[in-house]
Amino acid sequence: MLRCKCPVCLSADPRDNRLRTSAIVRYQGARLLIDCGPDFRTQMLRASDDNLDAVLLTHIHYDHVAGLDDLRTYCFERPFPLYARADVLDNLHKRIPYCFSSDPYPGVAQFEEHVIDDRPFLVEGVRVEPIPVMHYKLPIYGFRIGPLAYITDAKTIDDDVVKSLEGIPLLVINSLRFDPHLSHMCLSETLDVIDRIKPGRAYLIHMSDGMGLHAESHRFLPQGVELAYDGLIVKV
Repeated sequence: MLRCKCPVCLSADPRDNRLRTSAIVRYQGARLLIDCGPDFRTQMLRASDDNLDAVLLTHIHYDHVAGLDDLRTYCFERPFPLYARADVLDNLHKRIPYCFSSDPYPGVAQFEEHVIDDRPFLVEGVRVEPIPVMHYKLPIYGFRIGPLAYITDAKTIDDDVVKSLEGIPLLVINSLRFDPHLSHMCLSETLDVIDRIKPGRAYLIHMSDGMGLHAESHRFLPQGVELAYDGLIVKV
């Protein structure tokens, strides 16, 4: 957090250096990027593998889409596949119109648009199931890919969605801080969802400095639940 002098923001532990949330899912030969925020370039320079096949967007907020321009190096041979809700794509046309122009400026990022809804879809032969959740009053998507369920920015999740995820091997889910928040789940809300889903493992993402120090997380997290950190690689 800019200008913050709390113990988390001043921490020398690299696990407390939390950039904007994004992930790469490598599954059945496909390499799928979930969200592309303003820290995308820095994150990819640190990544163990910088190859990508497509990007899946959860929603339109700046911290999840601001890095799309940096995908230009993935567009040299063809437009880069982009999967998102219709409202997200419409917003992107207004926000970065030069990426969707019929006469684009040489070298800009260009995208092959795919409109998604609640129905499963295929990317590089991999089945992706949207997970509808609410980000306060905004409908957004998480994604289920094989043994993984990835949910970010959720405030509420319908009971039928929770039931459909019961027993999933790996759950990645947002938890902003200890105190309640208008549009994001706080820790107690997230742990309640995890307790109902009962995944094999759970990792918390989209954390603010209000979640505290990573090194102290064992004091407030139950067994099988961990704080994620930048650069973490999880194998299932």
